[in-house]
Amino acid sequence: MNGLVNHNLVVRQETDNDATRVRELVKESFRTEPYSDQKEHDLVDRLRKSSQFIPELSLVAGLQENIIGYILLTQAGIKIDHRVYPTLALAPIAVHPDHQKRGIGTRLMTFAHQKAVELGYESIVLIGHQDYYPKFGYRLAQEFGIRFPFDVPQINGFVLELKEGALNGISGEVVYGKEFFAD
Repeated sequence: MNGLVNHNLVVRQETDNDATRVRELVKESFRTEPYSDQKEHDLVDRLRKSSQFIPELSLVAGLQENIIGYILLTQAGIKIDHRVYPTLALAPIAVHPDHQKRGIGTRLMTFAHQKAVELGYESIVLIGHQDYYPKFGYRLAQEFGIRFPFDVPQINGFVLELKEGALNGISGEVVYGKEFFAD
């Protein structure tokens, strides 16, 4: 592939048979990430078993029989006073190092966003690289008064409105499942 995604790339829902390959892909993708604890593959395993897991939003990018990309969106919330506004949490997105910078992450993001809209979700929260996510429409969470329960620089906390105005009047702390806090 020369710089662009191969037209044979297929984005689809993950199956049970993909779990081991996805684990290895995520592990390899984050192996050299300086801002990672290199345990994202364990987080994926925990999230699959959780009540926040949405099978339709656990997606792989495949080229022939090879899984070269993965994205996971799970249920989360934004706590406002005593109620919780539903949202999705993106964690992780991974592309095998041999296939990065070829548009695979973009295909995964686009497909995941479309699927989330189809399922009725209106927003997504994430912690990630400040140079990557704004090109997909993500804005700094602080612009909405949304904060994270982790010690994270404000330039790395993002939200996306899948529906325009979805976060009007929504501010508070992101609520993640306990799986995000396990060691």
